[in-house]
Formats: sequence, structure tokens, C-alpha cells
Amino acid sequence: MYIQAILAFFAALLTVLILTPLVIKFAVWFGAIDKPNQRKVHQKIMPRLGGLAIFFGVIAGYLAGGLYDQKVNTISVGAILIIIIGILDDKYELSAKTKFAGQLIVASLILASGLKIDFVTIPYVERFDLGLWSYPITIFWIVAITNAINLIDGLDRLSAGVSAIGIATIAIMALLAGKVLIFTLSLILLGSIIGFLFYNFHPAKIFMGDTGALFLGYSISILSLLGLYKSVTLFSFLVPIIIMGVPVFDTTFAIIRRIVNRKPISAPDKFHLHHRLLDLGLSHRTTVLAIYAFGILFAASAVIVSKSTLWGTILIIFGLLLIIEVIAEVIGIVHVQYKPILTLLKKLSDKKPLGSKR
Repeated sequence: MYIQAILAFFAALLTVLILTPLVIKFAVWFGAIDKPNQRKVHQKIMPRLGGLAIFFGVIAGYLAGGLYDQKVNTISVGAILIIIIGILDDKYELSAKTKFAGQLIVASLILASGLKIDFVTIPYVERFDLGLWSYPITIFWIVAITNAINLIDGLDRLSAGVSAIGIATIAIMALLAGKVLIFTLSLILLGSIIGFLFYNFHPAKIFMGDTGALFLGYSISILSLLGLYKSVTLFSFLVPIIIMGVPVFDTTFAIIRRIVNRKPISAPDKFHLHHRLLDLGLSHRTTVLAIYAFGILFAASAVIVSKSTLWGTILIIFGLLLIIEVIAEVIGIVHVQYKPILTLLKKLSDKKPLGSKR
């Protein structure tokens, strides 16, 4: 079975390598292009729809991996709907409300199939049945992660690379847990992304567009739901969130930033993680590599948390939160003057010991 998963990986990779040049030509003909503006980093018109090549790669891997025998019909329908939403957005630039409505429909479809989390087991406490809360929690989970990948899609190979790190982590954890379906799906997605990255390295020949960003976000949300299906412990519920640490970090602080600056949450700006690193003087390549390192830190932490004790998990999560806050303050992702922790540390370091002479 694992050999078939590896064959599916290469089928996906080769399919994307072969089809992406054709998708580039189709995107230009179709008019799905990304024009530069003051908010964007690229300086020339670029074809979008790279996600379409990734999707074709996943289909090839799906067939090569023999997954048509698995009960993933609803998941597949949801993926097709997400791809359609992405294509329409890459062509016509849909409003945030329209995309959100489409994502809610897809999430509701998945929920109707029975794929949801029914209860959470809290350490040293009894099982907590989510009841009706399982419905909004599942929908929020799918929509939030789907959009999180889209928000970091701002530099060549950035969102694709971050997604690859997250999916590779899920594949490793699925392999260790003996979850063949999740492992196979993860390898198929990973093969498709790696194939696409050959055309997305800076300077990119094509962007994945919303077609790719929404599809990868949706895929990661579904993979994590399959791993959490029905019952989870409180801290295993946090593992997928940690795996997706970079987009979750960027999305969370984007929301905080817009609330602080009294702007709509959906309003675009140029203060995302990659924007701030570029503003600090990092090159395009160094910025992407720095964010990859950030993603690997989260991925390694997620693997450790999945095998850790209660107190070990609490310590790791606390450490990650502290690192996240310090990084946010150093790069000024909320505001250049937002530095509560750094200010506190400075005050503590400036204090003289009792009895010391000035």
C-alpha cells in the first residue's frame, strides 16, 4: 500500500511538470492574469491558475494511488467546487463576500457527509461532547484554514513552500500513526506542489492564484479533519493549528492589525509577514527562506507535541506563543510602535539592582 502511495506521489509530480506550461498558455488566453499594483511585489503581468496544474496532478495521483475505492466522493466534490471558485476569482476577482459564501457551501457539504469532530477529551477531565457546537466548529475550521493559505500568497514559492512543509508534516505523522489514506493523500498533494515549485521559483513563470491557494488550504483542512475525525484530545486538536503556524500567525495578526487600525477585516494591506520582512531589507529569496524556517519550527513543534506529555505540551505551546509575539513586535506586523513584550524586557534590563550606585 505504501509503494502505491509513492507511485501516486511521482504520478502527481510528473503530471504537474508536464501540464504547467500548458496551463500558463491557457491562463494568458483565458485572461486569468495578475497585474502589478502598489500592494503587490511583482512588477510585471503574471499568469495565474497555477492551482489548476496542482489540481490535475492530484487527480493523476488519486487514480495512480487507487483512491477511487475509498469513500472520498464528497471530499472530491468539495475540491472541485473550491477549484471553480478559485478559477472565477483568478479571472473576475470575486468579492470577499462571494468567496466566503462559496466556502461556506463547501464546508457545509463536508459537514453533511458526516466528517466532523463530535467530542474532545480533556486530560484529567471527562470527555466533552461538542453536541451542536461540532457544526460551527467544523465549518469554521475548514473556512479558516482555506483562507489562511490565501493570505500568505504574496511572494514566489511562498505559499506553495509553506503548504508543502505543512503537508509533509501531516504525511510524517500519518505514517507514524499508520493512517494510510491520510499518508497517501498527503504524498499526492506534496508531489503536485513540488512539481509546481519548479515553475514558481523566483522569478516565477506562473502564480498559483486563488485557484491554488484555496485548493491547498481546503486540502490541508480536510487532511487535518480526517486525522481528528470524531474524537480528539484537547492538545491533539492544537497539532494541525501548530502545523499551519505561519499562515495562522499571519492571519491572526492581520485581523488584530485591522481591528487596531479600524479597518475592515477583509481589507487588503501591505503589512503581512513577507511585506514586513522585505521592508526590513531582506531580499526576496532570504524572506522566503526565513518564512520556511519559521514553518519548519512549527512543523517540528507539532510532531513533538503529538508525542509529548501534558506539561511538555504546555511548555512548548507557551514557548511558541512567546516566540510569535516577539517576532511580531520586532518586525512591526501590527504597528511599528506595538512592542509590549520588548518594552517590558527593556524596562527590566534598565533597572539597577537594589543597593547599586549610579
